[in-house]
Amino acid sequence: MKRAFVSALALSTMLFSVPAAFAQELATKDRIGLAAAPKTLTVRLTNDSPNNADPAIAQGYQKLFVDFIKKHPDWKLQMQFMSADIGTEQAKMLEQAKAGNAPDCAAVDSFVLSQFMVNHVLADFTPYFSKDEVADLFPFIRNGITDKDQTIRAWWWDTDLRVLYRNKSIVPDAPQTWDDLKKAGVASVKEGMEGILFNAGRYEGSTFDWLANYWALGGKLVDDTGKPVFGEGENKEKFLKALTYYKDLVDSGAAPKRVTTIGNYDDLNAAAAAGTTALFIGGNWQLAQLKATLDEDEFANWTFSPIPGPTADQRSTGTGGWTIASFSKDKDKVEMCANLARDIYMGPGNALQQQLPTRKSLFDKYPVFATEANKTFAEALANGQARPGAPIYPEISNQIQIMMGDVLSGTKQPEEALNAAFKATMEAYKRL
Repeated sequence: MKRAFVSALALSTMLFSVPAAFAQELATKDRIGLAAAPKTLTVRLTNDSPNNADPAIAQGYQKLFVDFIKKHPDWKLQMQFMSADIGTEQAKMLEQAKAGNAPDCAAVDSFVLSQFMVNHVLADFTPYFSKDEVADLFPFIRNGITDKDQTIRAWWWDTDLRVLYRNKSIVPDAPQTWDDLKKAGVASVKEGMEGILFNAGRYEGSTFDWLANYWALGGKLVDDTGKPVFGEGENKEKFLKALTYYKDLVDSGAAPKRVTTIGNYDDLNAAAAAGTTALFIGGNWQLAQLKATLDEDEFANWTFSPIPGPTADQRSTGTGGWTIASFSKDKDKVEMCANLARDIYMGPGNALQQQLPTRKSLFDKYPVFATEANKTFAEALANGQARPGAPIYPEISNQIQIMMGDVLSGTKQPEEALNAAFKATMEAYKRL
C-alpha cells in the first residue's frame, strides 16, 4: 500500500514537472495520460472530444483532458471514437454492454439512454453527484437520467432545442399560435419568399421537429411500458390535429411542397443565406451558424422565438443532447468516469462548444451563456421534452417520416397515413 502511494506520488511529480515539449506524451491519438500509469479507463466518445474536426475545438478538448489527467496521475484514458453513424454505434455498444465487453466509460445518446437502463447495463452514478447538482438540472434532464428507483444512471451534460427563426424585416412580430404562423407564412410569400421551411424528408430531425406540435397538445407516443399509443383514443385525435396542421401549412401555400425534400438543418441555413425564406424551424445551434454565414447587416435582421403552439399557452420544444455513462462494475472506474463527466463536460465542455448546459446555474457561470440569446434559450428549455427512450422509438420515428411524406405530398389523407404508420409500428413492437 505504501509502495502504491509512493508510485502514485512519483507519477504525480513527473506530470507536474515535465517541460512543455514533453506534454504531448500525455496526449496521443488514442491515449490521455502516461503510458506507464498503473490504472486504465477505456473511454468511447463522439466528436465532442479531442477527435473533433474543428482544430480549435479539438485542441480545447485536448487541454481539458490533459488538465483532467494531471489531477489523476495514476490513471490513463484509453480513447476510442465513434463514427458518424451514431444509431449503429449506439446499437453496437448496447450489444457489447449486454455481453459484458463495453468500454468502461462512454457517450450515450440521450434518446436511447432508457434502452440501456432497461437492460440493466449502466453503473450507479448517484454517489458522485450532489443533491444540489441534481436539483439544478432542468426537469426533463433529471427525469431522463434516473431509473424507476431514482438511481442516477448517467450524466446528461449538454442539450439543445428547436425554435422558430424569422427575418424581422419581413415578419416583424413573433407568431404565438399555429394560426399566427400560417398567416406569417402566407404574408412572407407575398413578399417574394417561399414561406415557412422545416425538415419533412426521410430524416430523424423531421420527426423530432414536428413532435413539438403533438407534445404541445399533450400527446404521447408510448405508455409507461413503452407500448405505442399514438394511434389510439385521445392520442390519435391529438396526433391527427398536429398532422393536419402541417398539411394545412403546405396546402395553404404558407409552406412550400419542397419541405418533403428537406432533411438537413444545413438546407435551412442555406435558404436563409440565399434570402429565399423568412421563417424556418431549426435548432438553437443554428444562430451561431447564421452569424458566421450572413453579412453583419443581414444577420441583424434575424431573430428567434419559441415554436408556436395551438394556443399561446400550449408550447413544447424537442430537446436532445448527450450523456456520459459507465458500464464498469469496478467502483474506481465508475467514479473516474463520473469525475470525467463533471470536470470535462459539465460546464467546460459546454462553454468550449457553446452547447447548452443542462444545469440552470451554469448559464450564469459562463459568460458565453450570459447573452440575451442564450438566456432566452434557457427559458425555452422549461418547455423542453425529450424523445421517449423506449426501444420502439426508432421505428415510430421511421413511420412518422414515411407518413409525413405521404401526407404533405398529397399521396394519403392524414387518418389513412396515421393508421398505416400505427399498424406498422405495432407489428414491429410485437417483434421486439
